[in-house]
Amino acid sequence: MPPEAPYLGRHCATPYPRREVLRRWLWLLVQSTLFRWSPRPLHAFRAWLLRLFGATIPAPGQVVVFPSVQVTFPWRLTLEPRAMLGPMVRVYNLAPIYVGYGANLSQYCHLCAGTHDFNRWDMPLVARSIYIGANAWLGADVFVGPGVRIGELCVIGARAVVVRDQPARMVCAGHPCKPIKPRAEPS
Repeated sequence: MPPEAPYLGRHCATPYPRREVLRRWLWLLVQSTLFRWSPRPLHAFRAWLLRLFGATIPAPGQVVVFPSVQVTFPWRLTLEPRAMLGPMVRVYNLAPIYVGYGANLSQYCHLCAGTHDFNRWDMPLVARSIYIGANAWLGADVFVGPGVRIGELCVIGARAVVVRDQPARMVCAGHPCKPIKPRAEPS
């Protein structure tokens, strides 16, 4: 019998130790019940649940986290005071994700801190941190890829695909996202 032809993903296995997989399952149970079913105004309660699972949230009463938010690994998430994760935001944090003071992620934003090395048959995980600067605003349905840094007071227009760093104090948009014009100082 001839050897099997190569295929993408062969010999792949989870890169996570069993303990972390079990911790993730427990978080999924809590996220799909207590977190998801909590009334919309209970942002501090959801922040407390995230902290219970290892998220870095210095002031749980000063963040906004909607019940429809999905966080893959709470222990790899940092939310500074006044940060907001809007409805249906997906935080796929295979690497650490930092959301700065006052940063606002609008509905359906997707922060994706991982990809795969498609140059190898086993397609190993490649995870890189995402940094969202203070008072940055990501419009509706923005996708942010692995390793991206978004500067302070940066505005990312709706539906943008951000695969490269975006500078501070700029309005950026597009697919791929790029700076369009300077952002005026908010009044």
